[in-house]
Amino acid sequence: MHQYKELKVCRKSISIANYINEITENFACEEIFGLVAKLRRVCVSISSNIAEGVEKNSSKSFIQFLEIANGSSYELDTQIIIIKNQN
Repeated sequence: MHQYKELKVCRKSISIANYINEITENFACEEIFGLVAKLRRVCVSISSNIAEGVEKNSSKSFIQFLEIANGSSYELDTQIIIIKNQN
């Protein structure tokens, strides 16, 4: 088993991605190709960057990937706010 699978933050980010997929499943078709697609992609990006960073050989690289994942989490937060405002 790879190290990233043992990280709580990685497991949580995967859970968030699964949850976003579930709650957006019944959104209108026009939303599926717009904001919903962005939501789903950014969720995958968070966990993917954590996993990729763990497998790097230096702490500096790992931190860089964590920073990218963190930035994606803020992107996700913003997209959720936009969707909430649209009901």
